[in-house]
This record gives sequence, structure tokens and C-alpha cells, in this order.
Amino acid sequence: MSISKEQVQHVARLARLSLNQEEVERFTVQLNDILRFVEKLNELDTEDVEPTSHVLPMANVLREDEVRPSWPRDKVLVNAPEQKDGLFRVPPVFEE
Repeated sequence: MSISKEQVQHVARLARLSLNQEEVERFTVQLNDILRFVEKLNELDTEDVEPTSHVLPMANVLREDEVRPSWPRDKVLVNAPEQKDGLFRVPPVFEE
């Protein structure tokens, strides 16, 4: 499998990248080198290898949830740059 210059240009357009001709040629060569390397992996005998998503066993490291009382609102808002009606005041994120 190999990648053509046209495919590199197509992916660059999708990623909204503007590449000059030298970059297109360089990336075409580099991507084809990567694909050739990955194709070498097909030569490995993986018949007795179990499919896995992680090399090491995964374990959940989160603590158990505990119900605890919340901090008092005044204590939480003491360092807020701006507050209004007992709430954090933040700049708007939508333009009108």
C-alpha cells in the first residue's frame, strides 16, 4: 500500500493545512516509509497471540464515592474574581 501526492493533498485540505509542493513531496515519502514499516509487522507470526487493547492489565484507581457536606457558599466564593447573587460570574461565551 502506498499514498499518492493527491491523497496527501486531500488529507491536508481536510485538515485545513496549506502545504507547498516541497512539503507534499516530503510528507508523501515519509508516510510511505511509515506504511512500509507497518507492513513489515504483517510478517510476524501472531497465531498464538491473544488480541488485547492494553499491554498491561488495567485497574480502576478511583476512590469510592462518599457523601460529604459541601463547603459553605461564602467560603467557596471568597476568591472568586466576580460573583453575582451567590454564584460565580463568568464572561459570556456566546456572541449575539
